[in-house]
Amino acid sequence: MIVTVFRSRMKSGVQDEYGPMAKRMSELARTIPGYISHKGFVADDGERVTIVEFETEEALHQWRIDPEHGKAKRRGVETFFSEFKYQICSVIRERMWTVKPTRPA
Repeated sequence: MIVTVFRSRMKSGVQDEYGPMAKRMSELARTIPGYISHKGFVADDGERVTIVEFETEEALHQWRIDPEHGKAKRRGVETFFSEFKYQICSVIRERMWTVKPTRPA
């Protein structure tokens, strides 16, 4: 699995314009074969973090070269973000569990 961690800060006054584009990119990402998931978070200090998961580097590559995504990236740099950073990571180990609900006594 390949994980992208995208960290950014928004310029003030752009949220109304950014929202629809972000929604469209979310919809588009889901159409890429090998897409797993993505979630975004906003910290108390305003930093935004989005975590995106793809099954393979090739799937991530298809997302990276998508023309509509390319236009959105350029627009983000030019219009929306005061700063951004991304890291592409390969998952070395994964462990997961879910606590099963207990029955009432």
